[in-house]
Amino acid sequence: MTQASNADNCSTNHDDQELLYGVIAAANSAGARLAAIFARDARPCSRSEMLAAGARNELAALTGLRERLAALHPDARWVEQDQETSELPLGEWWAVDAVEGNVNHIHGLGEWCVSITLLRDNAVVLTVVRQPIGDLTYTALRGGGAFLNGASLRVSAKTALDAAIVATGQAEAGQAGTHRRIGDSITAMLGQALLVRCTVPSTFPMLLVASGQNDVFWQYSPVLPGIAGGILLVSEAGGTISQIDGSPWRPGSHDVLVATPALHAASVRVLASLSTEQGRS
Repeated sequence: MTQASNADNCSTNHDDQELLYGVIAAANSAGARLAAIFARDARPCSRSEMLAAGARNELAALTGLRERLAALHPDARWVEQDQETSELPLGEWWAVDAVEGNVNHIHGLGEWCVSITLLRDNAVVLTVVRQPIGDLTYTALRGGGAFLNGASLRVSAKTALDAAIVATGQAEAGQAGTHRRIGDSITAMLGQALLVRCTVPSTFPMLLVASGQNDVFWQYSPVLPGIAGGILLVSEAGGTISQIDGSPWRPGSHDVLVATPALHAASVRVLASLSTEQGRS
């Protein structure tokens, strides 16, 4: 059912361990370039200003990054924009968000990062999430655990949804129907969970699930670079990964649900019921 269960019988690949060091260095360099142009007092006044600042950030982060990853692992291809919502062909792929949380960066907020993830035959096997603000580096290898600055991460031990902090995110690739499902899911969870949050980007609430500070995250119409790293971190921290109906998640799935093991079934019951109700309406 889960990415985590797929990893149970996998030992850490020695080559992946060596590759991880190079990816950390690449993420640190890209993060440093973004930090150099980050301003706490940034306050864009128009959409055109925001788009210009976002393009500047993308250029700064990506300068040399793609080439550096290609040098580290020449056999891995790059997930292009038109592949972000579909299953990938077999082989190895880099799913990269060079400025995850770009909208936060350009408004002077600290929740932005460089996210680099390697997939092998549609399984997530390696990730580095570098958050320069706070000097935070999240890493995970399939079968090797999840870590923050070298310290092991573990999902929370909560067993009741009414004690849980849950979160969702604004659709990145959806249309009006997706927006309606987001609103309906928040309403449903407000009656079940302790606290419900809606935030952008997807990576940060998933990091909080991996660290045990949040308990559940779901998203409709996600894009792969925005969730792939979080999926590996949560699964390696002991969490459960699936689609919202409880079926296995794969690249190209139309939604994603990550949760602590004890809260997964309850979350599926709350969220999957919405699809049934919408189908009857």
